[in-house]
Amino acid sequence: MTEQEILELLKYGEHIHLECKKAESKIPNSVWETYSSFANTDGGLILFGVEEHIKEVEFDKRFSFMSVKNPDQRIKDIWNTINNDKVSSNILVDANVGTCVVKNELIIWINVPRAKYNQKPIYLNGNPMKGSFKRNHEGDYHCTEEEVKAMLRDANDTGSDGGILDGYTMEDIDINALRSYRIEFEHNNPDHVWNSLQDIDFLQKMGGYTKDRSTGKSWLTSAGLLMFGKGDVLRERFANIRMDYLDKTNLLSGSRWSDRLTYDGMWENNLYNFMRQVMPKLVSDIKRPFKLSGMKRIDDTPVHKAIREAVVNMMIHSDYMITGVLKIEKTEKGFFFSNPGNLKLPVKDIYDGGHSVARNPRIQTFFRMIGAGDNIGSGFPTILEAWGEEKWRKPDLRENEDLNVVELKLWTISLMPKECTDYLQNLFGIAYNHLSRNEQIILGTAYLENSVTNNRLQSIIDLHSSEIGHILAGLVEKNMLITDNKGRWTCYQLNKGYVIQPEQVYFSDNSVEKIKFKTDTDRLIYEYAKENGFITTAQAVQISPNISTRQGASMAINRLINNGFLQKSGKGKKTIYKFIR
Repeated sequence: MTEQEILELLKYGEHIHLECKKAESKIPNSVWETYSSFANTDGGLILFGVEEHIKEVEFDKRFSFMSVKNPDQRIKDIWNTINNDKVSSNILVDANVGTCVVKNELIIWINVPRAKYNQKPIYLNGNPMKGSFKRNHEGDYHCTEEEVKAMLRDANDTGSDGGILDGYTMEDIDINALRSYRIEFEHNNPDHVWNSLQDIDFLQKMGGYTKDRSTGKSWLTSAGLLMFGKGDVLRERFANIRMDYLDKTNLLSGSRWSDRLTYDGMWENNLYNFMRQVMPKLVSDIKRPFKLSGMKRIDDTPVHKAIREAVVNMMIHSDYMITGVLKIEKTEKGFFFSNPGNLKLPVKDIYDGGHSVARNPRIQTFFRMIGAGDNIGSGFPTILEAWGEEKWRKPDLRENEDLNVVELKLWTISLMPKECTDYLQNLFGIAYNHLSRNEQIILGTAYLENSVTNNRLQSIIDLHSSEIGHILAGLVEKNMLITDNKGRWTCYQLNKGYVIQPEQVYFSDNSVEKIKFKTDTDRLIYEYAKENGFITTAQAVQISPNISTRQGASMAINRLINNGFLQKSGKGKKTIYKFIR
């Protein structure tokens, strides 16, 4: 790494991925806790010879540098320690360790990669339960026993859904769900030899039923029960898991949702039934263009397929051994999915496609055999492609390590909708027009998604995290963003109390005085009303290039009313705004 790269990371990087150690004369033992935490989370950079003063805000005061003594010996100590029994596994190569002169001081750096799922947990002193660490915004923390067990389960390439459920038989299966599934299976695979099998034999072939070789008895697997189990039996065995769907569109006053699907005794809440009931609700408002393949109508559009992929991905990647909810929300802005567990692969690899490591491969096979889901790593790229064709905001996939959940947000709004641009132009005045495209996108994301982080922006803007951090710092300096600083991780929100500076104010000559206006839009509306005696919101939209909705026009008109320039007259469609002075 170069001096410039390190300084950029220190100044603008996310400190959840950075750890500074003074370490002038020796390597501190605490470095191995950080090594474990970075490896078990999302990787990070450790710097020796750099001291961080967290309470300081200014860069020149926040970090101080001092040369590491005997750097060659310190690096040798690092390799000797990491290759003995101190840590469970060495995931470093030579290129991950080096030295660099920063501010005329020689420092050592270690770039710890994220460990592969089958290498985790990376732990200390031969004890995974007590020596495993993870990273959050406060620093390194001891993994809970549940977190360690989850990593150990994920390290098994055979998946988590093949376990034998001793005592669970075909009597615990919802036969109606299984029969419905088999009809779909035969429709998608009309010549398959398994179509003629008895139900129990069919489930055995699919991985939903298996034999315990130590006893010779056959029982359901986790996959079989989760897919087709009776609701009460499934809740008995997986009491920590529930399924929930909320429709928050077209809400009536005082309502929290317009439709909900959760367990109410009216349906057997297994995975197959949940998908069958949720899918029609999710796509009910999606247009289906008329298209024929031969004499058969094709209703499956790329968006329909993408939503189905999202539902299936949620199910095949859930960790059913921890407490959580398979939750789907439909809102005016899009579809939001969340499931218990963490990602087995880095987010970047999932966005790139071509990678597929299902936590529940047997459940994945069940869905794939009826045309839902894929096992070659093309599922998420399918979603990205469909959303790209619609020119909607890029889907937001993230893992919340603190809550042990994975969240996917499929926005059905554009990257910068007109309503968003109108709002930002009215809030920031002409200063908004002087911003770069990336700055405008960042502000738009903060507005549409209520807040924004460096990590989220990396999926929208093709820039390095330090470059994004530089832009974010600039917007904070301009007072357009405010920070919710959580130690080593920062969330940014719009400054809705932004005050337009005097140099951003427009003037209009008046016979009595010079009148100040916050935006050019306000001036245009004022001059039109002065000339014609009144104005309507529709007319305001027509004359103002920066306004495309009546909501935006109303905001500008209300400012003029509050300043005593206009007066509202009439009601409903007959409303006009009379010129006063």
